[in-house]
Amino acid sequence: MKKILISLLFALASGVCANAQLLYRVSGADLKKPSYVFGTFHLANSPFAEGINGVRQALDSTDQVYGELNFDFMLNPDSMQVMQKHMLLPEGKTLKTVLTADQYKKLDAVLVDFMGVGLSNPMVAQQMGQLSPVTLLTQLQVLQYMKAHMGEFDPTNLIDQYFQKQAKQNNEKVDGLETLSFQANLLYGTPLKRQIEQLDCFLNNLDYYAQLTERMAKAYYAQDLKGLLDVMNEKFNTTCDATPDETAKLIDNRNVDWASRMPAIMKTAPTLFVVGAGHLPGDKGVLKLLQNKGYTVEAVK
Repeated sequence: MKKILISLLFALASGVCANAQLLYRVSGADLKKPSYVFGTFHLANSPFAEGINGVRQALDSTDQVYGELNFDFMLNPDSMQVMQKHMLLPEGKTLKTVLTADQYKKLDAVLVDFMGVGLSNPMVAQQMGQLSPVTLLTQLQVLQYMKAHMGEFDPTNLIDQYFQKQAKQNNEKVDGLETLSFQANLLYGTPLKRQIEQLDCFLNNLDYYAQLTERMAKAYYAQDLKGLLDVMNEKFNTTCDATPDETAKLIDNRNVDWASRMPAIMKTAPTLFVVGAGHLPGDKGVLKLLQNKGYTVEAVK
C-alpha cells in the first residue's frame, strides 16, 4: 500500500496571530535554557526551513526534537498494522459498495485525472478499492497538489521530517507528542457516513479545494499566519464545514494536551517542538497556553 501523507486540511487549522512568524523562543519560568516552537505546513519541502532566520540556532542550541509524531515509529511493522486497521474499510466492504454509483463514477474520473488510471484498472481497484473514504481523501489532496507542482514538490523531503533528521544526525533524542495509534484514530476514525460526506464535498468542489491549498501554501511561505487563518476559516455554510466538535478534537483539545506536557519535556532538556502552524497562535493556541503557564514566548526575528 502506498504511504499515506497526513492531510494538510486536518493538520492545519486553528486561530493564529497577525505576526508573520513561524519560529518562537520559550524561556523563563523554571527553564535554565530556552526551548523553541516551530510551525510547519505539511506540504512544504524541507529547504524552506533552512532559509528561515533562527532555525539553525534553534537546532544547535537544543538537545532534542519533538514532533507531533516520531516518524521513525511509522515505519515499523506494528505501526503499519495500526495504520492499516484504521485506513481500510471494514471487512467485506469496498468503495464500490459504500459509495453511490454517481460518487464512484466521479471518484474514478478524478483518479484518472490525477494519476492517469482509475478504479476500472484492476490493479488500482485492488490497491485503493478497500481504502476508507477519509484515507482516500488524504491521498487525493496530496495527489492534487503534486499534479499542480510537478518537479517542485517532493513528498519524500517534507519539512516535518527535516527537523527530526537533523536531530538524529546530531545524535539527539527524537520523540513525539502523540502516539501513532491516537493520531490514526483521530484522523481516520470518523464515522463512515461522515467520511463519505467529506469525500463527496471534495469530489464536487475540486477547483475550490485546489485554490484553497494554493492559498494556504502561499500564506505559509510568506509566514503570514493571519492569512493562513483567514483561508482556514472560510465556510461553505453546509455540511462540508467542520463541526465545532470536530474542530475541538482536531485542534483545541490537542493544544491543551501538548501544552500540559511541554513543561516537563522542556525542563528535562532544551527542546525544539515542531507542530502544524495552525496549532500555535490564538487564545486557544499553544503559544498562548504556554504564556498562561508563566513562560515568555517571543518570535525569533
